[in-house]
Amino acid sequence: MKVVVTGGAGFLGQLLIRALCERGSLSRSNGTSAKITRVLAIDQAQSGKLFVDERVEYAMGDIAGQGFLAQALSRDTDSVFHLAAVVSGGAEADFDLGLRVNVDATRALLDACREQHGRPRLMFSSSVAVFGSPLPEVVTDATTPTPKSSYGIQKLIGELLVADYSRKGYIDGRSVRLPTVVVRPGKPNAAASSFASGIIREPLAGEDSACPVDPGTALWITSPRAAVAAFIHAHETPESDWELLRSINLPGLTTSVRDMIAALRTVGGDAAAARVKMVPDARIRAIVDTWPARFTTERADRLGFKAEPNMVDIVRAYAAEYAR
Repeated sequence: MKVVVTGGAGFLGQLLIRALCERGSLSRSNGTSAKITRVLAIDQAQSGKLFVDERVEYAMGDIAGQGFLAQALSRDTDSVFHLAAVVSGGAEADFDLGLRVNVDATRALLDACREQHGRPRLMFSSSVAVFGSPLPEVVTDATTPTPKSSYGIQKLIGELLVADYSRKGYIDGRSVRLPTVVVRPGKPNAAASSFASGIIREPLAGEDSACPVDPGTALWITSPRAAVAAFIHAHETPESDWELLRSINLPGLTTSVRDMIAALRTVGGDAAAARVKMVPDARIRAIVDTWPARFTTERADRLGFKAEPNMVDIVRAYAAEYAR
């Protein structure tokens, strides 16, 4: 079977592709298992060291262009993991770019899936940013999305498109609402949540990191490995689990910036914790303060999704893999 991963040259895309190759097989939309014979990683650019496997190919192009996607997917794609996006801060700063990548490209991808010989199974990477203030104390599966950022609105539009294309029988789509993913290696990006990785990553590398929000700011987080596991688990669950609701809130961990720094201190010592500097940024805080920090995820729990147990384990896993 052929699997396509958009954003495939990015950090999560690379982790996902590696996990898919190690797994070796996936379920088709008809429920039968098939061996993965080809993984096509699509991205607008490719930099750094990329995962190499004889089954993996890389293609650079504009996913908002219907012609490029039609050629890349051809008519033999079985599964799609749609990770490509303009992240939160970037979508807020450049409205037109956010629309083009987060909405227009998603629509173009869905139309390319519609042209496949079979009915592809599509995983859409959404976000808890689809929720915004005013919020209940705890967000539940019944909480209505009320995004208060361009990124959150664009992700909700994507979810609705995935649901409608599924309702029409063009795809078997599933949208997973990711918590903030930490710790991401590499350099800071334009995401409003970038600091959540930076206050762990940079101090462990011996560098100072600026935290733009208050120490008491709470976040709903997950780890990279849990996010990748969730993508694959969502893909493998029967379509009957998704027929009524095509979107799901993933399990996560509620933690504060203060608790994150405490976990950093446990793993990296006092010197690492001292490298986190409080540098308030009203623009970042205005975005982050609209995000929910406490969830109950009964549906995801019932379907077998898992979260990390604590922040210290997340920091230790990052340190063991990347902070060398």
